[in-house]
Amino acid sequence: MNIQERKEPIVSIINVLEEEGVLPKSIDDLKPQFKYEVTDQPGGENIKNCFACGVCTGGCPVSEIDPAYDPRKIIRMILLGMKERVLSSDFIWLCSLCNTCSFICPQNVRFSEVMAVLRDMAVKEGYVDPSFPQQILEIDRFSQALRDKILQAVVEKRAKKVTIEPKKLLKEIVDKL
Repeated sequence: MNIQERKEPIVSIINVLEEEGVLPKSIDDLKPQFKYEVTDQPGGENIKNCFACGVCTGGCPVSEIDPAYDPRKIIRMILLGMKERVLSSDFIWLCSLCNTCSFICPQNVRFSEVMAVLRDMAVKEGYVDPSFPQQILEIDRFSQALRDKILQAVVEKRAKKVTIEPKKLLKEIVDKL
């Protein structure tokens, strides 16, 4: 059910936030200055331009494989001031920083840059160990190298009529590593 179908406007917004799992547990959990802390950082300047159209989520490759990952909700949580929930969450580390959302956003929010700002804030404020971002970077590099090897193996077979079995292909590549 969307907001237009609801009868009581304020209650309906609360209900929508509740349904989406975005509602804070308590009003005391909200830090209204959080959105300004984000916008004060290079890369976070445009976060308040978001009008929740959802184009970022629709184009997100992480959202495609993990429906619980929703950039639009993350932005909404930032704007609501849900600082602790955002900075302590797993989802700021799940973003692949591919910039697809940044290319397609009609408001130029540059969500990938916002994610980088949130990661930096999470480290500076002690939500994660300072070595964690480097570990994520190493995983990203490894996964890109693995993707390259898989694609090379597929390209080698392009002249033949073969059925590509991704799991079998991955096993072949991993066995060669």
